[in-house]
Amino acid sequence: MSQHCGLVAVVGAPNAGKSTLVNALVGQKVAIVSPKAQTTRTRLMGVALEGETQILLVDTPGIFDPRRRLDRAMVAAAWGGTEGADVIALVVDAKGGLGPKVMPIAEGLAGRRERKFLILNKVDLADKARLLVHAERLNAATPFAETFFVSAGTGDGVAELKAALAAAMPAGPWHFPADQASDAPERLMAAEVTREQLYLQLHAELPYASTVETEKYSEREDGSVEIHQQILVARATQRAIMLGKGGARIREIGARARAELAALLGHPVHLYLHVKVKEDWDEDRGVYRDMGLDWVE
Repeated sequence: MSQHCGLVAVVGAPNAGKSTLVNALVGQKVAIVSPKAQTTRTRLMGVALEGETQILLVDTPGIFDPRRRLDRAMVAAAWGGTEGADVIALVVDAKGGLGPKVMPIAEGLAGRRERKFLILNKVDLADKARLLVHAERLNAATPFAETFFVSAGTGDGVAELKAALAAAMPAGPWHFPADQASDAPERLMAAEVTREQLYLQLHAELPYASTVETEKYSEREDGSVEIHQQILVARATQRAIMLGKGGARIREIGARARAELAALLGHPVHLYLHVKVKEDWDEDRGVYRDMGLDWVE
């Protein structure tokens, strides 16, 4: 049987469940998730296998109305992730409805020539009577080749979606080895895991006002991994909150990130975190390069 391989761009509004869906399709965690919107900042590729087919899933940042340079870079990365795709998959939070964030994305896809799939996610939490109404409105805005009702969180409908995506992939050799689940370098994945903990453990705007850089990533002779990371914040008051009383908060962030990384890498991890105040870090071209984002004027 010949191999098939193709690219699927996963797009949608913030908090639609795109990263959770990518993880479910891959069968393991490759993208960070949190209940907060705009967790994903850069394009991340997950690699899913279905029989002799390799599906390259580009998990993109949520598309929203950008207000600052980082926002603009994230939205540019989202639309850029659709370039060259064999399928564009629009993921919609069926529980939250359509609203002003979803319809402009659907309308923006109307003129695209790529094959398009509509995925109504979180159907286990949605008003069942509204699902078909949502599907009809979105299909009226742009012609979708297929519509799917899934719950990435519970797994309902994911197998059927994966089979349909595989069937839509063109013939061609695989781009990655069978055991590789993501194209993300280990340094970037390590930074993402720590950043996930910022979203899970900190409140309000602080996770959005910070970023994580992996300064050192090396393997020790005993097989363990040593990782040094720098967390950038804009103000001294933010650093104090990040550290917590007596350093308790940063220790908890480090402990949970270390456990997650050890599970992902399959090796013991020594993680060292340093919180640094850097005003206007989101105006530093080097930070964008490390995050895998293009500089957007």
